[in-house]
Amino acid sequence: MRKIERALISVYDKTGVVDLARGLVGLQVEILATGSTYKHLSSNGIPVREVADYTGFPEILDGRVKTLHPRIAGAILAIRSNSEHLRQVEQNQIQMIDLVCVNLYPFAETIRKPGVSFEEVIENIDIGGPSMIRAAAKNFQDVAVLTSPEDYSAVLQALQAGRGILAQELLFGLSRKAFLCTARYDAQVAQHLSTIDGSTSTGGFPANLFMDFEKLSDLRYGENPHQKAAFYRWGGRRPFGLAAAKQLQGMELSYNNIVDLEAAWDLVREFDEPACCIIKHTNPCGTASGETLLEAYVKAYQADTLSAFGSVIGFNQALDGPTAEELSKLKVDVVVAPGFSASALKILSAKKNLRLLSVEDSGTEGHETGYEIRRISGGILLQETDSLLTGPESRVVTHRQPSEEELRDLKFAWRVVKHVKSNAIVLARSGVTLGVGAGQMSRVDSVKISIQKAGSAAKGAALASDAFIPFRDGVDEAGKAGVSAIIQPGGSLRDAEVIDAANEYGVAMIFTGLRHFKH
Repeated sequence: MRKIERALISVYDKTGVVDLARGLVGLQVEILATGSTYKHLSSNGIPVREVADYTGFPEILDGRVKTLHPRIAGAILAIRSNSEHLRQVEQNQIQMIDLVCVNLYPFAETIRKPGVSFEEVIENIDIGGPSMIRAAAKNFQDVAVLTSPEDYSAVLQALQAGRGILAQELLFGLSRKAFLCTARYDAQVAQHLSTIDGSTSTGGFPANLFMDFEKLSDLRYGENPHQKAAFYRWGGRRPFGLAAAKQLQGMELSYNNIVDLEAAWDLVREFDEPACCIIKHTNPCGTASGETLLEAYVKAYQADTLSAFGSVIGFNQALDGPTAEELSKLKVDVVVAPGFSASALKILSAKKNLRLLSVEDSGTEGHETGYEIRRISGGILLQETDSLLTGPESRVVTHRQPSEEELRDLKFAWRVVKHVKSNAIVLARSGVTLGVGAGQMSRVDSVKISIQKAGSAAKGAALASDAFIPFRDGVDEAGKAGVSAIIQPGGSLRDAEVIDAANEYGVAMIFTGLRHFKH
């Protein structure tokens, strides 16, 4: 690359652009700029030449045409080592452009605006910007391309150190980033337009889905040591959820750790009151809420002390000292919470291998994609996230109405069963799970396992079933164990038999009208 003598700046996002331009001027670089960028730089005392003056052609069509001109494209695309290119450049009185700094109209932000019109969406499709970016990125050996304010400072420092010349390695890195920028932008446009019929949004799934992920790290291995694995996050948006978590101590996270962490984090976020869940193989072996985080943890642990060994534990509030003190008595792999107090960190720092993960609760932004994705051979399955709890037709279907205490237990069990692998049964009482039956081929087997786990505590407990109870046998097992209330979606061909069985045992039963399969 030759020394940079001329730069073209055309940016929608003006962050840091004045400092960049000032630094370039200090290196004797001539600055060209388009309309609003020209005005912004001029008003900040930067000597700058308007692109229209350079091309000899004014901006037209309400600014739709500014940089689509041979004097721009030729100045960027000319290969400096190609004598024929140089001859044509000289013949057409084109002055080389050695650095292009461009960012694009905010298309993604525009389509998220409530009530945005089709016309506004179309006007926010950038044309000249991507053209200049792609041209500069293609000719990276001779032209530097900047698409993000994050790179301004590093490029200025490199120019100062290289006396106006940038290394090929840096130029190629900027080129790759530029092509990613235009690819991401085009994908956003294509995907959004594929959800629109004429000028009206269909509100359905896009006809084409473009996925954009950035690698965070390689992992030691996948589910098993012979499988390679890596951790990615959504690209082109503010990091959220586990992909934005900060690991405060402990060994590197494994693939299985991350899968279990997601299960833990999803579950504890169901609760407003202090809550804790203990996860083994993505299923909660113990979940509890309490007046304090310590109470929630102790109850969750006591729900299944055997399975809690070597678990992943989630909290929905910052971990405090007393809870950390109690937790330190148990062999745990990972703890995830929205923060850790200084005393908790001091206590848990003695357990060097224990991983601590701090995750900011991003609210609904964690589901801003609106989708859950599962790979199949030759494609993927796409579905909306399961964000509802009960249907509008939720009702009591038995002779006996549940008591206020039973209602609280049923609501608690229903929140938990949503996060258990189907066929799922959860027994709960007083804000704690007593027994969990997960992933069985027969629902009645899940009922039996939950009762076995609960033991004598099943008497008076509430039972939640993630899908309808197909036969009365599940109710018979629950009734004989003393279960007092059941919550389930309903919808079986034998609902009448199931309700009759509940009435025989004096069990109160709610139909939610909504199921929560988790495969």
